[in-house]
Amino acid sequence: MSAAPAVAEAATLHVEAGALAGFVRAIVAATGCGPEEAEEVARHLLEANLQGHDSHGIMLVPRYVQHVREGKLHPGAAPTPVRQDASLALFDGNMGYGQHVGRIAMDWAIGAARAHGHAVMGLRNVHHIGRVGTYGEQAAAAGLISVHFVNGVSGPPAVAPFGGSDARLSTNPVCITIPPAREGDAPLVLDFATSAIALGKCRVAFNAGRAVPEGALVDATGQPTTDPGVLYRDTPRGALLSFGAHKGYGLALVCEILAGALLGGATAWRPEMRERGIVNSWLAFVLDPSRFGDPGAFRAELAAVIADVKASPPADPDSPVLVAGEKERITKAQRLAGGVPVDATTWGNLVAAARSLGINDVPVAR
Repeated sequence: MSAAPAVAEAATLHVEAGALAGFVRAIVAATGCGPEEAEEVARHLLEANLQGHDSHGIMLVPRYVQHVREGKLHPGAAPTPVRQDASLALFDGNMGYGQHVGRIAMDWAIGAARAHGHAVMGLRNVHHIGRVGTYGEQAAAAGLISVHFVNGVSGPPAVAPFGGSDARLSTNPVCITIPPAREGDAPLVLDFATSAIALGKCRVAFNAGRAVPEGALVDATGQPTTDPGVLYRDTPRGALLSFGAHKGYGLALVCEILAGALLGGATAWRPEMRERGIVNSWLAFVLDPSRFGDPGAFRAELAAVIADVKASPPADPDSPVLVAGEKERITKAQRLAGGVPVDATTWGNLVAAARSLGINDVPVAR
């Protein structure tokens, strides 16, 4: 295995969450958004950072700014229906801000599921929709279960198929959310890339001068490496691996088919799609659990199942058993108290993007 080269780790700065939210909101607004859309995009991105998913947070803003300038991202765009039945709809996102367009599409799915017990929503031709768990949380807040398959095309493919040595797929995430068992509890939010780690986490590591975990990457010859530079510095590029060997690969392929091919969206094998910036396609299923039986009995059994798994004696006394979404809530509390960590490279890129738009009021980063 080749290790990451000896690179000085970039300094980590900390920025107060409220100040960071205002800074990002100003940048997004300066790309041509109305105030509500800018607030929505900024809130979504910051929430990713607060929950520990820096790969889907503010580090993306300079790229968004670049894509607006190149005509690949259209501020102010809203989804338009390609087909809309009572409980099934397909929307075109018109390459708008995915965080805004996605929320509107999910609002439709929630309304349809409340009315009919279930909804199927497809969204294609939309810019980056961000952290998929956001939309699962949106459904869970309405008391609904949701299942999401997403594919994306963002330049050349990044993930090798199981048994292969070069990239053919994207990091195609899967998300499943279940509303809380009791009022005041948090939902289950299972949200993961089908690659060993998200592509953005490689970028975070590369910017910070850190290695990635073993088993996540191969270089251009198919040899294991912990150096994220094989994706950003080397030519030819290396590739991410799927999580769980053939299992993650199988899920990634399903995302490519159900979210991309089925909906008529972008798929990674088409070279002409790679010049369009970031193009997501998304298939969501939303269910009303009350249509399957006694809601009280379901919630009681849900609470009992969660309590049972969490009662398992921890292998490490300092690391109790958690359920999906719990680690993110712990991280959010820490970052709200201590500030959002941002590596110096990412911070410099964000400040440069702001100044390119005439924004010079920069929050204090310590």
